[in-house]
Amino acid sequence: MNNGKNVDSKELFNKLQDIGNVVQEAVTFCQGDSKSLLALLRELERLHREIRDVTFVPGLPDNRQGLYSLLKDIEAEGGWPYIERMRLQAFLKNLLDENDG
Repeated sequence: MNNGKNVDSKELFNKLQDIGNVVQEAVTFCQGDSKSLLALLRELERLHREIRDVTFVPGLPDNRQGLYSLLKDIEAEGGWPYIERMRLQAFLKNLLDENDG
């Protein structure tokens, strides 16, 4: 369901920059503390899920033209947003590399 609202792109850009700055400040604050950084990653993942499930999916276009336009935008702007989790094997490899060095 698309409510037809068009967000001012400059205002959105500014809000996204503000969010990025806050996240970077949190990263700097947590630097060197793996548990705090993990908590930060978990919160970012939770926010991603909440935005996707509560707002994005219910707000998807309700007609072919709107869906086509959205899909074109997704393709043009770099694909579907995804928060990748580190695989356990990669985590263990990093751990072993640290112990060898």
